[in-house]
Amino acid sequence: MIQDLIERKLQAEFNPIHLEVQNESYMHNVPPGSESHFKVIVVSEQFDGKRLIARHRSINAILSDELENHIHALSIHAYTELEWQEANGVAPASPKCAGGGK
Repeated sequence: MIQDLIERKLQAEFNPIHLEVQNESYMHNVPPGSESHFKVIVVSEQFDGKRLIARHRSINAILSDELENHIHALSIHAYTELEWQEANGVAPASPKCAGGGK
C-alpha cells in the first residue's frame, strides 16, 4: 500500500513527534480503493529553524519516487513542535475536489 510506504519513509527520515498520512482519494473522482491523493501532517524537531519551503522540499525529496509514479496530489503540513502546539494539534481541512464528478 502506498499509504503505508509513505508512513514508513516519513517516520524513518523525520522521526516525527506526530505523523498522519491520510488517503484522501475518496474525495476525488477516482476508482474506489485508489491511493492517489494524500495529506501528510508531519511534526518534527528537524523542521526547527527551517523555512516552510525547505520543509516541503525535504518531504518531496523523500517521496520523489511515489510522486513520480503513484501520487497525483500531496497536501503537506509540516510543523515544528511549537507551531503544532499553537495550531492546537489541528491541520487545515482539505478543500473539496474542484474537478471530476465529486
